[in-house]
Amino acid sequence: MEVRLSCYGQASTCSSPVNRMMAAFAGSFRDGVDINLGVGYVNEKTIPVASLREAMEAVAGDGVKYRQAFNYGGPEGSANLIAALRRFLIRTGLGRLDQATLDRKRLIVGPCGATSVLDSLAQVVAPGIVVTSDPRYYIYCDALERRGFEVLAVPEDAEGIDLAALDRKLDGLGDRVAFFYVVTVNNPSCTVLSNRRRRGLLEVAARLSREQGRRIPIVFDLAYELLLHDPDAEPFASVLAEDEMDIAYEVGTLSKVLAPALRIGTLLGPDGPLMDAMVQRTSDAGFSAPLFVQEMAGYLLDTRIEDQLHAVNAGYREKAVAVRAGIERTLGPFLAECRGGSAGFYYYLTFHELETHPASEFFGMLTSGDGRPRVLYIPGEYCVHPHGDLASIGRRQLRLSYGFEDVPQILRALELMREAATACERA
Repeated sequence: MEVRLSCYGQASTCSSPVNRMMAAFAGSFRDGVDINLGVGYVNEKTIPVASLREAMEAVAGDGVKYRQAFNYGGPEGSANLIAALRRFLIRTGLGRLDQATLDRKRLIVGPCGATSVLDSLAQVVAPGIVVTSDPRYYIYCDALERRGFEVLAVPEDAEGIDLAALDRKLDGLGDRVAFFYVVTVNNPSCTVLSNRRRRGLLEVAARLSREQGRRIPIVFDLAYELLLHDPDAEPFASVLAEDEMDIAYEVGTLSKVLAPALRIGTLLGPDGPLMDAMVQRTSDAGFSAPLFVQEMAGYLLDTRIEDQLHAVNAGYREKAVAVRAGIERTLGPFLAECRGGSAGFYYYLTFHELETHPASEFFGMLTSGDGRPRVLYIPGEYCVHPHGDLASIGRRQLRLSYGFEDVPQILRALELMREAATACERA
């Protein structure tokens, strides 16, 4: 006899390919020997432990400002944190948001990081088609499909989702589009969505909304926007000020610049039924995000964030330059394209002929561990939509993270990749 599961429960009994790979590798990962270029963890050296300790003591020591910090909080989020986030956005000019625009928008805190905000969206929006980029954020897209959504992945170019390809794919879909979802520094490809393309996507969503007489949300995931470390890159510009139809939302997180364990995820956008439903979902999921860590995050935003942003981005910039040089030196002859290196901490590689999927000789050589370090990466086959335009190309692609490991380990992994690629070429 078995438990009667929901459709989502039945779909969840089979773990995703990435989950299976990570679990298998983590079970026998040898610290100091094997090299993790796969899991998108932040570098431990970027986590400001001393500042976190200071914030903890400040919150615990001020029962007036941080009232009942160890108790349950409200489902909308800590008032202190929300106010600190608003001050942070205005003070730093991130997204070029002005006070008037920010005052018109509602800001809420999810139950457990940005992932929980995305999961809540999948709970409160009626199932349908989610339009996203290809390569896609495979973790969320897999979850959406388990929730009963259909994912429409549109190939990207150097600026993000290709608008001409998007128009072709939208034609004939009728009213089946549930929402648009775009990671502005794409995970996995690290393609930076240009400000021009961001406005273009808003116009597409607005046009479709007008044609169908309903608001179709467009959700911009800003997970890596605080890690824009290329001095020549164009600063990001939010489209919230231009959103006349009240359909644009921005998902934010502090995980990449403070600490993932704080689990702070936010949603900024127009007030209305969707926001009300999101707040109720937070209440249903656990009343609120842990109030104590929300208060810590608010304290850090008011006292330490500028120095932390500078330090983190300087560190990732140094790594990005060193790793790019290493990629060109070791893998250059094998590569058709290398994307990334301006923001976030990923490079996305496309090989001329070399296959990188889990059944490939290249993958097997790097993960066997026979007398040498194992190297973990994310195969492109996991990143592209299995039934999309890039399914074939994805078998020759991989995502490489330079976030977690130090540069010497990454360069060593690249040498091992070169050795494996050379052996595969000779075979």
